[in-house]
Formats: sequence, structure tokens, C-alpha cells
Amino acid sequence: MKNDRKSSFLGNAEENAKAMIDQGRHTFRFDTYGDEAFWTGQLQIQQSVKSLTPRTALALGLKVDAEALPPSVIEAIQHGRVNLDDPAVTLQLIQQNAVLGVVGTFNNNTLTKVGFTCALCHSTVDDSVAPGIGARIDGLANRDLNVGAIIATAPNLTPIVSLLSLAPQDAGITAQDVRNVLNSWGPGKFDAELGLDGKAFNPQQITNGVVTGTNVSGATLLPNARGLSGHNLHTWSGGWGTVTYWNALVAVLELHGIGTFFDERFDDATQFPIAAAAKLGHVSVDPDSDQVTGKLAALHFYQLSLPAVQPRPGIDFDPAAAARGDELFSGKANCNSCHHEPLWTEPGWNQHTADELKIDSFEADRSPGHAYQTVNLAGIFVRERGLFMFPQNKGRFYHDGRFQTLLDVVNSYDARFNLGLTDEEKHDLVEYLKSL
Repeated sequence: MKNDRKSSFLGNAEENAKAMIDQGRHTFRFDTYGDEAFWTGQLQIQQSVKSLTPRTALALGLKVDAEALPPSVIEAIQHGRVNLDDPAVTLQLIQQNAVLGVVGTFNNNTLTKVGFTCALCHSTVDDSVAPGIGARIDGLANRDLNVGAIIATAPNLTPIVSLLSLAPQDAGITAQDVRNVLNSWGPGKFDAELGLDGKAFNPQQITNGVVTGTNVSGATLLPNARGLSGHNLHTWSGGWGTVTYWNALVAVLELHGIGTFFDERFDDATQFPIAAAAKLGHVSVDPDSDQVTGKLAALHFYQLSLPAVQPRPGIDFDPAAAARGDELFSGKANCNSCHHEPLWTEPGWNQHTADELKIDSFEADRSPGHAYQTVNLAGIFVRERGLFMFPQNKGRFYHDGRFQTLLDVVNSYDARFNLGLTDEEKHDLVEYLKSL
């Protein structure tokens, strides 16, 4: 009895870990944080969802969890007996909790509310039934999801127009202007800073002093929510904070859930004109109404428990070439100076300035750190090989996807830092990167 009292008082790490993972998984997959008040109550996006056919939904990158469907439905899909042009089928899938990240409320089989969860952007499927339909994979970014195009279908964009109009450069914008910006993002991208600074486009994309693009969308690639444990900064640009900071920001400011968020850095009207004017760094709700704060701990724990996807020798990479690339990574190519093995980022404050990287500072200057985060390279082969995504969306590296392949990345570093790599060495280095 005495030991039981002590165990209850101190808690049990294993039991607590399991409970946290279970709670965090449920939050990640199904919790909208009350964001229906925004997406349904204000933007009225449920109206566009009602007319969304399965064919269009899949083309927009929405994914269907086959494990949420009965075997008869899966068989019908595989044999082409499901009408992909019938919006009623989409509503049935939502009603079965089968559309990743989309939560619907129904009244007498009529869709009345729609909300979104973390899984919308940060989960995909293994395509085991059909393209876009298969077993759920939590934590892998959905490289096919066209977030901007989905938001652009909302009947009422006035709340977004009103928010963006707080930026001096955006005064007088219209709903059509907003739709144009949203549709410029493309698949697998999202602009988390747009509602803070109103900067929709990078005027000049520069690499090693060469302009490689003008007026490039300010949206960045959706990040993975796997392989996050052990290092500090996790977003593409630096200074934002750890995983749980970003979870709070996204839940309250991006998903528009009902919760509390604090960051006095947003009071800087020069860097964050919209956030400062709207006081987005001082969002507070009554604790009894808060649908975010109490879930952050378990959500954080679950995300940290998701490992990076492990590459398979001989399938995902060439082991012999990768062994040679290993020597280059820590030697001639000098990659290990920032991407420290085996963490693949820096232990500590893992960020670098745009000048250090010899690229433009547009996205870095939108962050509190005015720098770029050193990306964790683990599982990078998934993008290179185009696993779990449409073929046209494979690859795309760096925060804005400016490099189509890993070889393009290596070529750029070779030119920027005068590494003097031979073609064979570049090939071996790519194979090593695919082995991480």
C-alpha cells in the first residue's frame, strides 16, 4: 500500500508516456480547437465543401484514410464503383472521419460545420488503395495539399481582407486580390507569416548573388512533424521557438482556434505591422473557454515521439555510394559543420543568417531571428524519391522549394562555397543524403 501511494504521488513515466501519446495523437488527428467559429462561422467554407466532389478533393491534395472505411467501400473504390463526381460521397467520407484533417458536424446528414486539425497539413497516406487513399501516416507533410486553393473557395473572405488591410502596403486590397495570393501558393505550401506582415511575394529570390526569380510567392513548404526530437528551432526560419511554441501559434493564429497566445515581439509594427495592429501577440481567452492550451503538452509529446522515416538500403539509396558520401559529408563538402551527425542540425541555437548561406534574406527577415534554421536532414529521401505524393510534387528543397532535386542543392553549395566537388563526388553525396 505504501509503494502504491508513492507511485501515485510521483507518477509513472511509462504510463504517463503512453497516456500523453494517446492524447496527443487524438489532438493531432481530430481536434479543431474550436476553429469552426472561424472557418464556418466567418468564412462559411462549409458551403464550398458541400459541393466538393471526391475527384476535386483528391486533386486539391486532400487525403483519405482507408482504415476509417469499411472493407466494402474500399473494394468499391478499387473496382471503380464509387462515383468520384458526386459531392455526396465527399460528405460521407467526412462523416466517417476519413478525410485527413477535416472535421464535419452534421445535423440530419446535413453538413453544418467544418473545422480543420493539424493532420490536414502534416499527415498523408501510403496510397495503398489508390492515389490519395490509403493508411494514414502521421507527421509527414502533405506535399500535394493546395491549402491556398482550398481557402480561396470560401464564400466570405472579408475577415482575411480586413486583417491584411492592416498592413500599410495592403490598404485597399479586395477579396479577389486575396484569392490571387492564395492561389499563388501551389501544392504543399503555406504562408504562415502573411497574416503577420502582409508580405505576399518575395521581390527577388537570390542565390550566390544571382537572381533566380522575381515576385516569388512568400509561401514556404509545409514542414514535417516527424524527426523533431533533440533539436531546438523547427520552422524554416529562425527565432520562432520550439515545437510547442509553433503549435500554439498555429492553433490560435493560423487555424484560428479558441485559445491563448503570447509573444510581445509581435508588437514591433515595423516587422509585424498586421500582428501589432491586431494585437496578435496578446490573444487571451478565459481558461474555461480555452480549447488550445491544455492540449499543447500531449500534442508536443506525440510529435516528438514520431521518428523520421528510415531509408532502406538498396531501395532508397545506394549503400556503396552513400559510404563514400559519408566521408565527403564530414570532409570535403563540410556539411557536418552545420548538419551535425547524427542530429543533422546543430545542438543548441540552430540558425544562420542569409549572408552566411549566400541567399536572399526575404523569409529570414520575416522571422524574429532574422535567420534561417539549420534543417534536420533525416528522412529527406522521401521528398527526393517522391514517396507518398503526386509525381509532379516530388523533390523541392529549401524553405521555398527553389531547388528541385538534391543534386541541385549540392550543385548550389558547391558553387556558393567553392567546394570543388567532382560529378562523382556530388553523386555520392546525394546518395549519402538519401541514406539519412
